[in-house]
Amino acid sequence: MNMRTRTRIAGVLAAGASLAILSGCWIDTAVWGADGARVIDTTRQLIAAAPAGDQDAFACEDFTADFGDPQAWNGLNAGEPEQFDADTSVDRPSLDASWSINLEGWSETNDVSPSFVFYRERADGLCVADVMW
Repeated sequence: MNMRTRTRIAGVLAAGASLAILSGCWIDTAVWGADGARVIDTTRQLIAAAPAGDQDAFACEDFTADFGDPQAWNGLNAGEPEQFDADTSVDRPSLDASWSINLEGWSETNDVSPSFVFYRERADGLCVADVMW
């Protein structure tokens, strides 16, 4: 390969790496794995949908918890995902969930905000099994 070809290849690789890093998805995948990154992405979508009252679309069919005031989700961010184990859970020992994730930040509009979201795996992705306030 000549120098011109190498320069072009390096430029394309650098641009691709920059886009991946800037998107945040690559970092989430590198740190948390593909499944953890999916939990983070779903949580970001849930947080974005909540102020409009659209969070019910994320709920599992048997969801009985409360999403609370939609405005309470303003200002929150997805935290750190972890696989959920009901056998070791103090707060939710009977919950049928696969993942939990903490919510970081402070609600911009409410004194009270959700602190954890619990997800269950289903065929088409994740659904919210419970929300801890």
